[in-house]
Amino acid sequence: MKKLPVIAIIGRPNVGKSTLFNRLIRKRKAIVNDMPGVTRDRIFHELELDTGVSILLTDTGGLEPSTSDYILSQMRTQTLTALRESDLIVMMVDADQGLTAMDIEVADVVRKAARPVILAANKVDIKGAIHNISDFYQLGFPEMIPISSAHGDGMGQLKEEIMKMLQLEPIPEDEKTLQEDEEALPEEMASVLPVEYAISIIGKPNVGKSSLLNRLLGEDRSLVSDLPGTTRDAVDAKLKYHGRTFHIIDTAGIRRKAKISNFIEKVSVLYAQKNIEKSDFVLMLIDSSQDTSLQDANISGYAHNLYKNVIILFNKWDLVEKDTQTVKKYEEQMRQRMKFLKYAPILFISAKTGQRVTRILPLIDRITEQATQKISTSKLNQFLADTTQKHAPPTQSGRFLKFFYITQTGTMPQTFTIFTNSKKQPHFSYQRYLENSLRSEFKLKDVPVRLVFKSRRGTPEQENNRRKKKQ
Repeated sequence: MKKLPVIAIIGRPNVGKSTLFNRLIRKRKAIVNDMPGVTRDRIFHELELDTGVSILLTDTGGLEPSTSDYILSQMRTQTLTALRESDLIVMMVDADQGLTAMDIEVADVVRKAARPVILAANKVDIKGAIHNISDFYQLGFPEMIPISSAHGDGMGQLKEEIMKMLQLEPIPEDEKTLQEDEEALPEEMASVLPVEYAISIIGKPNVGKSSLLNRLLGEDRSLVSDLPGTTRDAVDAKLKYHGRTFHIIDTAGIRRKAKISNFIEKVSVLYAQKNIEKSDFVLMLIDSSQDTSLQDANISGYAHNLYKNVIILFNKWDLVEKDTQTVKKYEEQMRQRMKFLKYAPILFISAKTGQRVTRILPLIDRITEQATQKISTSKLNQFLADTTQKHAPPTQSGRFLKFFYITQTGTMPQTFTIFTNSKKQPHFSYQRYLENSLRSEFKLKDVPVRLVFKSRRGTPEQENNRRKKKQ
């Protein structure tokens, strides 16, 4: 696959970089707020500029040319990395405020990167801002485009200028079709095409989510600090493993609602929850140096209720004093606090040292095999007959509960629909009995199992015969 050109959006804090990023990709992926310093990590998204022409767009935190603040200095490091990795830079300035001393400092840093630069003068929709445009030519960049990232003005011109400076040409539709046909694999090899899965890293603030992402990728993609709440946007990256692509998302730390005090954190938590919803796998990080808390249970419970494949990772294991009973004690405490996650595998890791981190992806492989397993209806119905014979369903309002048949209606999560003679759900304890029996019979030990109960008047054959009689 051809490497995409990388375009970095750079500028001092609060000039509208994230608004431009969201406008171009047509999604609310980066958090936008008037408070400077909201974006801290690099955020990536593939953007199609024209037919067959795509780029990798990078949103960065505000560039503070010189600062003693730790978070701001780490943001600066992330931004400088984006400059080095880019093929073209879009430097943003605020036309409403006019040229500032910090703009001049940022321009000096950008020039040192020795990349093509487009100067984007933002907020020209504000009255009087257009009169400040000419001042920005002092920065020495010949290509300047007036834009309004909030209203979309100048977006077409900006895209055209990017294509022109990178010498990108749209591919005619007939050539594009021919190119796709040439790249297609033979029919018999379709089953070995790489599959992409989404993985969210979740947990409370400061449990090591960003450190784990960086360790898995082998690079500093996500900003790491001992200060809780460092990650605000969801930072995502792609990792190739055994022919498959894992889309890994480092989410913001989730605190108890009572402790979420500002708008930025509320939005960060909402984004984290949305990313859990879109994920196939969830890596739930717990700080080994602390007891498993109710908030750990609440966070993992959100993933469990969505039937996500959950892996429990006790991080910072290198900080724990251990004896022969330590692992058992931690597992028992976690299982007691999170009884609903008895199926979730547990690993004891250190994102900082790399201890057992290499076991995570093979474990995901094992879970994938279970989560995508196809089970024939005949085997399932034999299982249902044997299971109900061992332990008959309980009566409901004095009426015997009958199970007509069972069928697999989905994978990821493993979903089974059971047809019964009642509109009411079987008692919770009997549902648990069926679930545990399914896990044992079909080796679904490490994955969530979803049971759906539907009422009908008999087996499919009986239903068909009844319809024929009516006709």
